[in-house]
Amino acid sequence: MTVVRAAITQTTWTGDKESMIAKHEQFARDAAAQGAQIICFQELFYGPYFGITEDKKYYEFAEPADGPIVQRFAKLAKELNLVMVLPIYEEDMPGVYYNTAVVVDSDGTVLGKYRKHHIPHLEKFYEKFYFRPGNLGYPVFDTAVGPVGVYICYDRHFPEGWRELGLNGAQIVFNPNATKPGLSNRLWDLEQATAAAANGYFVAAPNRVGTEDNEYGDLAVTFYGTSQFADPQGNFVGDRGSAEHEDIVIRDLDLDMIKRVRDDWQFYRDRRPESYTSIPKP
Repeated sequence: MTVVRAAITQTTWTGDKESMIAKHEQFARDAAAQGAQIICFQELFYGPYFGITEDKKYYEFAEPADGPIVQRFAKLAKELNLVMVLPIYEEDMPGVYYNTAVVVDSDGTVLGKYRKHHIPHLEKFYEKFYFRPGNLGYPVFDTAVGPVGVYICYDRHFPEGWRELGLNGAQIVFNPNATKPGLSNRLWDLEQATAAAANGYFVAAPNRVGTEDNEYGDLAVTFYGTSQFADPQGNFVGDRGSAEHEDIVIRDLDLDMIKRVRDDWQFYRDRRPESYTSIPKP
Protein backbone atom coordinates (compact mmCIF):
# COMPACT_ATOMS: atom_id res chain seq x y z
CA MET A 1 0.00 0.00 0.00
CA THR A 2 1.33 3.42 -0.99
CA VAL A 3 0.31 5.96 1.64
CA VAL A 4 1.20 9.64 1.47
CA ARG A 5 0.75 11.80 4.54
CA ALA A 6 -0.35 15.23 3.28
CA ALA A 7 -0.94 18.52 5.06
CA ILE A 8 -2.94 21.63 4.21
CA THR A 9 -3.09 24.79 6.30
CA GLN A 10 -5.43 27.69 6.94
CA THR A 11 -4.97 30.97 8.74
CA THR A 12 -5.91 34.64 8.60
CA TRP A 13 -3.80 37.68 7.77
CA THR A 14 -1.56 38.63 10.68
CA GLY A 15 -1.07 42.19 9.48
CA ASP A 16 2.43 41.95 8.02
CA LYS A 17 4.26 39.85 5.47
CA GLU A 18 7.18 38.69 7.61
CA SER A 19 4.99 37.27 10.37
CA MET A 20 2.91 35.45 7.75
CA ILE A 21 6.07 33.90 6.33
CA ALA A 22 7.23 32.90 9.81
CA LYS A 23 3.80 31.42 10.61
CA HIS A 24 3.92 29.25 7.49
CA GLU A 25 7.46 28.16 8.21
CA GLN A 26 6.18 26.93 11.56
CA PHE A 27 3.24 25.22 9.87
CA ALA A 28 5.76 23.31 7.73
CA ARG A 29 7.85 22.34 10.75
CA ASP A 30 4.80 21.22 12.71
CA ALA A 31 3.49 19.18 9.78
CA ALA A 32 6.85 17.53 9.20
CA ALA A 33 7.09 16.69 12.90
CA GLN A 34 3.78 14.83 12.50
CA GLY A 35 5.12 12.86 9.57
CA ALA A 36 3.74 14.88 6.68
CA GLN A 37 5.51 14.34 3.37
CA ILE A 38 3.84 17.15 1.41
CA ILE A 39 2.20 20.45 2.40
CA CYS A 40 0.16 23.10 0.61
CA PHE A 41 -0.63 26.57 1.94
CA GLN A 42 -3.67 28.76 1.22
CA GLU A 43 -4.00 31.04 -1.80
CA LEU A 44 -1.56 34.01 -1.75
CA PHE A 45 -0.31 32.65 1.54
CA TYR A 46 2.05 35.39 2.74
CA GLY A 47 -0.27 38.38 2.27
CA PRO A 48 -3.85 39.44 2.76
CA TYR A 49 -6.43 38.43 0.19
CA PHE A 50 -6.18 41.76 -1.61
CA GLY A 51 -8.91 41.10 -4.19
CA ILE A 52 -11.26 42.80 -1.71
CA THR A 53 -10.27 46.16 -3.26
CA GLU A 54 -8.48 47.50 -6.32
CA ASP A 55 -5.30 49.12 -5.03
CA LYS A 56 -1.92 49.30 -6.73
CA LYS A 57 -0.08 49.12 -3.41
CA TYR A 58 -0.66 45.37 -3.34
CA TYR A 59 1.48 44.93 -6.44
CA GLU A 60 4.36 45.22 -3.98
CA PHE A 61 3.55 41.70 -2.74
CA ALA A 62 4.53 40.23 -6.11
CA GLU A 63 7.93 38.69 -6.70
CA PRO A 64 9.50 36.29 -9.21
CA ALA A 65 8.68 32.60 -9.00
CA ASP A 66 12.34 31.99 -8.13
CA GLY A 67 12.44 34.97 -5.76
CA PRO A 68 13.33 35.26 -2.06
CA ILE A 69 10.18 33.64 -0.67
CA VAL A 70 10.36 30.58 -2.89
CA GLN A 71 14.08 30.21 -2.26
CA ARG A 72 13.53 30.53 1.49
CA PHE A 73 10.91 27.78 1.47
CA ALA A 74 12.92 25.62 -0.93
CA LYS A 75 15.71 25.63 1.64
CA LEU A 76 13.21 24.66 4.32
CA ALA A 77 11.74 21.91 2.12
CA LYS A 78 15.19 20.35 1.84
CA GLU A 79 15.79 20.67 5.58
CA LEU A 80 12.47 18.99 6.41
CA ASN A 81 12.43 16.53 3.49
CA LEU A 82 9.00 17.94 2.68
CA VAL A 83 7.38 18.58 -0.72
CA MET A 84 5.80 22.06 -0.75
CA VAL A 85 3.11 23.76 -2.82
CA LEU A 86 3.60 27.52 -2.45
CA PRO A 87 0.75 29.77 -3.69
CA ILE A 88 2.41 33.13 -4.37
CA TYR A 89 1.82 36.42 -6.17
CA GLU A 90 4.16 36.15 -9.14
CA GLU A 91 5.83 39.01 -10.96
CA ASP A 92 6.79 37.72 -14.39
CA MET A 93 8.09 41.12 -15.45
CA PRO A 94 7.33 44.68 -14.30
CA GLY A 95 3.58 45.18 -14.59
CA VAL A 96 2.79 41.55 -15.45
CA TYR A 97 1.49 39.50 -12.54
CA TYR A 98 0.02 36.04 -12.04
CA ASN A 99 -1.69 34.10 -9.28
CA THR A 100 0.77 31.23 -9.14
CA ALA A 101 1.62 28.10 -7.18
CA VAL A 102 5.24 26.94 -7.17
CA VAL A 103 5.94 23.26 -6.49
CA VAL A 104 9.14 22.43 -4.62
CA ASP A 105 10.37 18.87 -4.20
CA SER A 106 11.57 17.41 -0.91
CA ASP A 107 15.23 17.95 -1.87
CA GLY A 108 14.61 21.68 -2.38
CA THR A 109 14.42 21.50 -6.19
CA VAL A 110 11.93 23.92 -7.71
CA LEU A 111 10.00 21.68 -10.09
CA GLY A 112 7.87 24.33 -11.75
CA LYS A 113 4.74 26.41 -11.39
CA TYR A 114 1.06 26.55 -12.21
CA ARG A 115 -0.65 29.86 -13.04
CA LYS A 116 -4.33 30.28 -12.22
CA HIS A 117 -6.31 30.20 -15.45
CA HIS A 118 -9.73 31.47 -14.51
CA ILE A 119 -9.70 34.98 -13.06
CA PRO A 120 -12.90 36.27 -11.42
CA HIS A 121 -14.00 39.86 -11.29
CA LEU A 122 -16.87 39.98 -8.81
CA GLU A 123 -17.67 42.14 -5.82
CA LYS A 124 -14.72 41.81 -3.41
CA PHE A 125 -13.02 39.43 -5.82
CA TYR A 126 -11.51 42.05 -8.11
CA GLU A 127 -8.80 39.75 -9.39
CA LYS A 128 -8.54 41.01 -12.95
CA PHE A 129 -7.00 44.14 -11.46
CA TYR A 130 -4.14 41.99 -10.11
CA PHE A 131 -3.63 38.95 -12.35
CA ARG A 132 -3.29 37.92 -15.96
CA PRO A 133 -4.89 34.55 -16.80
CA GLY A 134 -2.53 31.60 -16.60
CA ASN A 135 -0.74 30.52 -19.77
CA LEU A 136 1.24 27.43 -18.77
CA GLY A 137 -1.41 24.77 -19.24
CA TYR A 138 -2.15 22.16 -16.57
CA PRO A 139 1.24 20.72 -15.60
CA VAL A 140 1.69 17.71 -13.34
CA PHE A 141 4.85 17.61 -11.26
CA ASP A 142 6.76 14.41 -10.53
CA THR A 143 7.42 14.86 -6.82
CA ALA A 144 8.91 12.59 -4.17
CA VAL A 145 5.36 11.56 -3.20
CA GLY A 146 4.09 11.03 -6.73
CA PRO A 147 2.44 13.07 -9.51
CA VAL A 148 0.95 16.32 -8.18
CA GLY A 149 -1.19 18.95 -9.91
CA VAL A 150 -2.50 22.35 -8.85
CA TYR A 151 -5.76 24.23 -9.52
CA ILE A 152 -6.34 27.56 -7.73
CA CYS A 153 -9.59 28.75 -6.06
CA TYR A 154 -11.98 30.06 -8.77
CA ASP A 155 -10.50 27.49 -11.17
CA ARG A 156 -12.44 24.85 -9.28
CA HIS A 157 -15.73 25.95 -10.87
CA PHE A 158 -14.45 24.77 -14.28
CA PRO A 159 -14.46 20.97 -14.77
CA GLU A 160 -12.26 21.06 -17.86
CA GLY A 161 -9.09 21.83 -15.91
CA TRP A 162 -9.73 19.11 -13.35
CA ARG A 163 -9.98 16.63 -16.23
CA GLU A 164 -6.82 17.96 -17.89
CA LEU A 165 -4.92 17.33 -14.66
CA GLY A 166 -6.25 13.78 -14.51
CA LEU A 167 -5.35 13.10 -18.12
CA ASN A 168 -1.88 14.50 -17.42
CA GLY A 169 -1.41 11.92 -14.68
CA ALA A 170 -2.10 13.75 -11.41
CA GLN A 171 -2.75 11.58 -8.35
CA ILE A 172 -3.20 14.46 -5.91
CA VAL A 173 -4.51 17.88 -6.98
CA PHE A 174 -4.06 20.77 -4.57
CA ASN A 175 -6.61 23.57 -4.79
CA PRO A 176 -5.56 26.50 -2.55
CA ASN A 177 -8.38 28.96 -1.85
CA ALA A 178 -9.58 32.28 -0.48
CA THR A 179 -13.28 31.47 -0.26
CA LYS A 180 -15.96 33.30 1.73
CA PRO A 181 -19.68 32.86 2.45
CA GLY A 182 -22.10 33.78 -0.29
CA LEU A 183 -22.67 32.16 -3.67
CA SER A 184 -20.00 29.54 -3.07
CA ASN A 185 -21.26 27.92 0.14
CA ARG A 186 -22.98 24.92 -1.41
CA LEU A 187 -20.35 24.63 -4.13
CA TRP A 188 -17.62 24.40 -1.49
CA ASP A 189 -19.38 21.32 -0.12
CA LEU A 190 -19.63 19.75 -3.57
CA GLU A 191 -16.94 20.77 -6.01
CA GLN A 192 -13.75 19.26 -4.62
CA ALA A 193 -15.46 15.96 -3.82
CA THR A 194 -17.16 15.90 -7.22
CA ALA A 195 -13.90 16.60 -9.03
CA ALA A 196 -12.15 13.86 -7.07
CA ALA A 197 -14.86 11.33 -7.95
CA ALA A 198 -15.17 12.37 -11.60
CA ASN A 199 -11.43 12.10 -12.14
CA GLY A 200 -10.45 9.32 -9.75
CA TYR A 201 -7.77 11.13 -7.76
CA PHE A 202 -7.32 12.89 -4.42
CA VAL A 203 -8.12 16.58 -4.00
CA ALA A 204 -6.69 18.71 -1.19
CA ALA A 205 -8.23 22.16 -0.71
CA PRO A 206 -6.84 24.59 1.87
CA ASN A 207 -8.88 27.74 2.46
CA ARG A 208 -8.31 30.97 4.33
CA VAL A 209 -10.13 31.37 7.62
CA GLY A 210 -11.27 34.35 9.69
CA THR A 211 -11.86 38.04 9.06
CA GLU A 212 -9.07 40.24 7.71
CA ASP A 213 -10.48 43.42 9.25
CA ASN A 214 -6.97 44.39 10.35
CA GLU A 215 -6.43 45.18 6.66
CA TYR A 216 -9.88 46.12 5.35
CA GLY A 217 -11.96 47.24 8.31
CA ASP A 218 -15.66 47.25 7.46
CA LEU A 219 -14.92 45.99 3.93
CA ALA A 220 -13.45 42.74 5.25
CA VAL A 221 -15.05 39.40 4.51
CA THR A 222 -14.96 36.30 6.68
CA PHE A 223 -13.31 33.29 5.10
CA TYR A 224 -14.83 30.04 6.29
CA GLY A 225 -11.86 27.68 6.43
CA THR A 226 -13.09 24.06 6.47
CA SER A 227 -10.02 22.99 4.52
CA GLN A 228 -10.58 19.50 3.20
CA PHE A 229 -9.34 16.37 1.51
CA ALA A 230 -11.53 14.31 -0.84
CA ASP A 231 -10.76 10.80 -2.02
CA PRO A 232 -11.31 9.22 -5.47
CA GLN A 233 -14.78 8.06 -4.44
CA GLY A 234 -15.80 11.62 -3.59
CA ASN A 235 -15.74 11.16 0.18
CA PHE A 236 -14.08 13.54 2.61
CA VAL A 237 -10.95 12.06 4.15
CA GLY A 238 -11.61 12.57 7.85
CA ASP A 239 -13.11 15.75 9.24
CA ARG A 240 -12.71 19.09 7.52
CA GLY A 241 -10.69 21.85 9.16
CA SER A 242 -12.08 24.44 11.55
CA ALA A 243 -14.62 26.96 10.24
CA GLU A 244 -13.31 29.66 12.59
CA HIS A 245 -9.67 29.13 13.56
CA GLU A 246 -6.30 28.48 11.99
CA ASP A 247 -5.61 24.82 11.49
CA ILE A 248 -3.26 22.22 10.04
CA VAL A 249 -5.22 19.38 8.49
CA ILE A 250 -3.12 16.23 8.03
CA ARG A 251 -4.45 13.10 6.38
CA ASP A 252 -3.08 9.79 5.12
CA LEU A 253 -3.90 9.25 1.45
CA ASP A 254 -3.83 5.68 0.10
CA LEU A 255 -2.72 6.20 -3.48
CA ASP A 256 -3.50 2.57 -4.34
CA MET A 257 -7.15 3.59 -4.02
CA ILE A 258 -6.84 5.47 -7.32
CA LYS A 259 -6.41 2.28 -9.35
CA ARG A 260 -9.12 0.44 -7.42
CA VAL A 261 -11.64 3.22 -8.02
CA ARG A 262 -10.73 3.66 -11.67
CA ASP A 263 -11.06 -0.09 -12.24
CA ASP A 264 -14.56 0.08 -10.74
CA TRP A 265 -15.60 3.30 -12.50
CA GLN A 266 -14.15 3.31 -16.00
CA PHE A 267 -14.60 7.01 -16.63
CA TYR A 268 -11.35 7.33 -18.56
CA ARG A 269 -12.16 4.32 -20.75
CA ASP A 270 -15.72 5.43 -21.44
CA ARG A 271 -15.19 9.14 -22.07
CA ARG A 272 -15.95 10.21 -25.67
CA PRO A 273 -13.86 13.29 -26.47
CA GLU A 274 -14.68 13.06 -30.17
CA SER A 275 -18.35 13.62 -29.33
CA TYR A 276 -17.85 16.75 -27.22
CA THR A 277 -18.14 19.05 -30.20
CA SER A 278 -18.80 22.25 -28.27
CA ILE A 279 -15.46 21.93 -26.42
CA PRO A 280 -12.49 23.03 -28.56
CA LYS A 281 -9.91 20.31 -29.11
CA PRO A 282 -6.29 20.68 -30.28
